[in-house]
Amino acid sequence: QAGRVLFTTGGTDAVEVAIKLARAATGRFKTLSFWDSFHGAGFGASSVGGESLFRHGSAVGPLLPGSEHVAPFGCYRCAYGHPVDTNGQPRLEQCRLSCAAMVKYVLEREGDVAAVIAEPARAVPYIPPPGYWQAVREACNAHGALLVFDEIPTGLGKTGRFFAAEHDGAAPDILVLGKALGGGVLPIAACVAREDLNVAGAYAFGHYTHEKNPVTARAALATLEVIDREGLVDNAARVGAHALDRLHDLQRRHAVIGDVRGRGLLLGIELVADRGAKTPASDFAEQTLYRALSRGLSFKTTMGNVLTLTPPLITTITQMDADDQLDQVYEAI
Repeated sequence: QAGRVLFTTGGTDAVEVAIKLARAATGRFKTLSFWDSFHGAGFGASSVGGESLFRHGSAVGPLLPGSEHVAPFGCYRCAYGHPVDTNGQPRLEQCRLSCAAMVKYVLEREGDVAAVIAEPARAVPYIPPPGYWQAVREACNAHGALLVFDEIPTGLGKTGRFFAAEHDGAAPDILVLGKALGGGVLPIAACVAREDLNVAGAYAFGHYTHEKNPVTARAALATLEVIDREGLVDNAARVGAHALDRLHDLQRRHAVIGDVRGRGLLLGIELVADRGAKTPASDFAEQTLYRALSRGLSFKTTMGNVLTLTPPLITTITQMDADDQLDQVYEAI
């Protein structure tokens, strides 16, 4: 649907514009977000973020008041009723969506939350259980909170849909884009909001020196044109599904892989020392990262023991299978 856009030079700034807009639109100041999330390194973004690296220490000091947090979804390690099958997928008949109930509980108890701010798919990655975002959307509607989706790492096709939120059928009120918007080269980000949230004309929510930069704006347009013209969203879905199938095969063959999960070209391999106890194999994951790097395969680890693979949208199945790259991951393990 039609909306309004304010550009910034980076994702942190765009998140903070979203926070300001939510405050202006609701007359409230509290936010609800998730532990372990990352929304940027500025004071506002660090406040709603959930990583201790950006929140603790005397150099940081007090963050924004009213920044509430709850536990995020994470089916593989869920302790609240999300049993999973051998492929790490939730068994729907037993899932109680207790993770979504936490959000509803806080919104009910607080009663004056301006916005729920979240990554629709956690870039670890963790994929929400079916029905999660619909339940959160309903809770936001019931208690007057806006839903803000941070799609900086997941938007523009990474998960096999243009926006990661499309997988879950829950439209946000405000959406934040960055990173890929400038083709991964030039700094441009955006806060996109519904038309009826255009309520802050008297305020300077942005006012960043280079926010209306014609060079970066043209780069963003070129990026969108290439994604559309070359069918890169569909390509990410197709190549990602192929990669996930191969990773599930590796999981069945090798006990050190406790879980594989992902959507599109956002893929994760969780390494464990004991599948039954789901004991993280963090040291092993770090060794794997450097062994793979020595073989020319670059990725990162998140949460200590998750090998996170985020190939570019232009990756083909032939390239994914070239020299058995996924087998190289196991050989490095």
